[in-house]
Amino acid sequence: MKKDLIATVLIEKPIDEVWNHWTNPLSIKIWNIPFEDWHCPKVINNLKDGGSFFFRMEHINGHDGFDYTGIYDKIIRYESIASTCNDGRRNLVEFQSSANNTIIKETFEPDKTTPLAVQQDFTDSVLKRFKRFVEQQ
Repeated sequence: MKKDLIATVLIEKPIDEVWNHWTNPLSIKIWNIPFEDWHCPKVINNLKDGGSFFFRMEHINGHDGFDYTGIYDKIIRYESIASTCNDGRRNLVEFQSSANNTIIKETFEPDKTTPLAVQQDFTDSVLKRFKRFVEQQ
């Protein structure tokens, strides 16, 4: 059994701005990519308890990609988003306000086939891209 992986980032913006960019489909399409040569061409985000999400991430050339899909279990505005992926893995994103900054902590169950280091690097990369995106707004 693999332990949960954790990724954190400090964003120099207030929590309401961070929350809005984390949950807005138009923003998600811009920041939710792990590498410069990837994109997120489709986002459906029904942000409510029991609502579903669908994020398509793929290489720009279209030869490699995947769908990140699941259901929101519990949403507490400006505090946390708990979800379960369609493959049964759980994810928790926590938002903490600190002065005029926001800390995001993402805790997620790794999949069983991808090396842990690859999954950690992937999530760290996405959070860093999110940070850059939000701080430039």
